[in-house]
Amino acid sequence: MEVRADIDFEKELWQAANELRGAVSENQYKDYVLSLLFLKHLSERYEMRRDELKKLTKDKKSPYFSVSEAAANVVLEDPDEYITANTYILPHEATWEYLRANAEQDDIKVRVDNAFQLVESAIEKFRPDLKGVLPPIFVKSQLTPRQTAGLINLFSNPKFSEKENPESDILGRIYEYYIGRFAMAEGSGAGQFFTPGSIVRLLVEMLEPYKGRIFDPACGSGGMFVQSLKFIKAHGGDKSDISIYGQERYEGTLRLCKMNLLLRNLSFDVRLGDSLLDDKFSDLNADFVIANPPFNVSLWHSDMLSDNDPRLLGPKDDFTTEGNANYMWIQTFWNHLSDKGTAGFVLANGAMTSNNRGEKSVRQHMIENNMFDCIVRMPDRLFLTTGIPAALFFLSKNRDGKDGIHRKRTNEILFIDASKLGEMASRKLRVFSDADVSRIAETYHSWRNKNGKYEDIPGFCKSATLNDVKVQDYKLTPGIYVGSEAVEDDGIPFEEKMLALKEQLFQQFEKSNDLQKTIIDNLKEF
Repeated sequence: MEVRADIDFEKELWQAANELRGAVSENQYKDYVLSLLFLKHLSERYEMRRDELKKLTKDKKSPYFSVSEAAANVVLEDPDEYITANTYILPHEATWEYLRANAEQDDIKVRVDNAFQLVESAIEKFRPDLKGVLPPIFVKSQLTPRQTAGLINLFSNPKFSEKENPESDILGRIYEYYIGRFAMAEGSGAGQFFTPGSIVRLLVEMLEPYKGRIFDPACGSGGMFVQSLKFIKAHGGDKSDISIYGQERYEGTLRLCKMNLLLRNLSFDVRLGDSLLDDKFSDLNADFVIANPPFNVSLWHSDMLSDNDPRLLGPKDDFTTEGNANYMWIQTFWNHLSDKGTAGFVLANGAMTSNNRGEKSVRQHMIENNMFDCIVRMPDRLFLTTGIPAALFFLSKNRDGKDGIHRKRTNEILFIDASKLGEMASRKLRVFSDADVSRIAETYHSWRNKNGKYEDIPGFCKSATLNDVKVQDYKLTPGIYVGSEAVEDDGIPFEEKMLALKEQLFQQFEKSNDLQKTIIDNLKEF
């Protein structure tokens, strides 16, 4: 398969960045671009639905058939007819057609902001929780009318049309591009906010969220939810069988998440707040928790936690550390799982072996109480935005084998070393291919499913007992358990190999001496 970084309009997005450069800070490029495209997509949906209804009112076989223009207009102006198609009636001044027609006007920035407010008003009537999803940002920016027109004309390209590309995750892929391309503008911790597509695909394929409640307490722009929807579609499921819950601490990022989910007509409840210190879903028990929380956050104000916080698995002083929030995230994930729930998440490699009291005590408690299900070590350079090595962790409350689907595995943890997988999509970025994703996910499924045919593979996977892990001082590094990859025997005796290698080495020494003599002779001429 072709290896790519989930983007095929990089040239156009770079052109958009050039339009914004100097007038907008790099870490805000995505806000301007995605807001325009969100309006464009809603506008296209509205126009497509209106055109569809017009045809139906003229079709004698349709229940919408209307003998008069007045009757047809009643249908065309009925908000419910649009809401059922996941769109809203928009005033003409809020449509992409209108903005494109007026792109060269001196007051185009005013027109764009007015369009944003009209779109938000149209949505807010039916979804008051989405107030603020499209704030006016163009008039107060340093963008010139010409630059604004350049963006509108650029995004009129069919590549950015949802109508022309109905199955593409355009918003998500553009978010990925700008977060990745301008990582330095986001600060050294930009990896906290963005999870590359191939890692999200792997998490979702391993978790298999067919139906139930899906929770991401560090939801970012909603990429985990979008990939879950793709998984459901690919496996013939129904998106009405899932409910989305999420929390995000940055308001701008949460807006992007709401845009992403609204366009996909998903049932969702996403809220603003710091999940570690202000859990907005304290009573939620999710069937799946899927997340990429900020790595290695220090000084996260653990002192603000209540001593009897229900997420803590033991005494606060022993089960938290101000120096690193990783294991507070893990306790949060566990706390939000339903009785048969499973969590899959990304964390820094250091979480597998950390020895400070506030982390090791949690890890040891969780190992001894059968909470860890699987650990996957990942290769380097999977993240554009951070060089911190990462791993996938899986927790499960269905390890007793009583759900009818999975076998009993209460004395085991599956370790997978995927550090040699992945292919370079560019000089700096590695991605998992579809084959890599399938290999890792199928290994996990064959291990935990009742009728699975799992086998340890030296150098790749090992089903270790809890006692094996205790002997290793509760370390969760896959390399400790999977061992070395088996080397195929070519049948040539060692003595013959050694003689051949010696002969080859002597020949290379001879060539090296000849080359050295030639260089010395040439230098004598100067």
